[in-house]
Amino acid sequence: MRANLQKHVGFAILLIAFALFIPGIYLTMFALNMDMNIGVSGTNINAQMLNKELSIVNTVKELWNEDRVLVAVLIFVFSVVIPILKTMIVCFVYFAKDLKKQLKLINFVGAIGKWSMADVFVVAVFLAVMSTNHANNSQQENVAFFGMRIGVQISTETISYVGQGFYYFLSYCLLSIVATQLISRSVCQKELNITSHKN
Repeated sequence: MRANLQKHVGFAILLIAFALFIPGIYLTMFALNMDMNIGVSGTNINAQMLNKELSIVNTVKELWNEDRVLVAVLIFVFSVVIPILKTMIVCFVYFAKDLKKQLKLINFVGAIGKWSMADVFVVAVFLAVMSTNHANNSQQENVAFFGMRIGVQISTETISYVGQGFYYFLSYCLLSIVATQLISRSVCQKELNITSHKN
């Protein structure tokens, strides 16, 4: 009975995880803004150099369009394909009646488990990008112009922040791990029960 409860709870959590996965790859993962301020003799000129909001899907598209195919494919495989494949296999495990088939599938999920951790790595990469948050750079230059010296101050400010997509994707990663563990334990418990009854 406990194995069945684990299995059902695991499947319910898996459905919730997948529901979080969809907005996780489409909503903004992080945003990056860069502003430049140029001060010349008391006059300030402000310009926005960069304003980007990137989701996982948009990042893949942008990398693909910029001919950075390898990086685009790696991010797509690790953060989209493997999570979907893993979810489908765990669903098959839940609905399969044959214990041998369940064990084969759950072992396969365990084998790709290390690869599926790459989706967590993707989140870590996005967090690394966030380390640029509120980075300010300022420098003072003197420019000679027709024998006059003019003071020019150039400053840039970079602000980055996580978007909703980050939290959805992170929640998916954590719940997916919990769901897979619960279903895997229920299958192993069933096998143990059958083996002990035979003996």
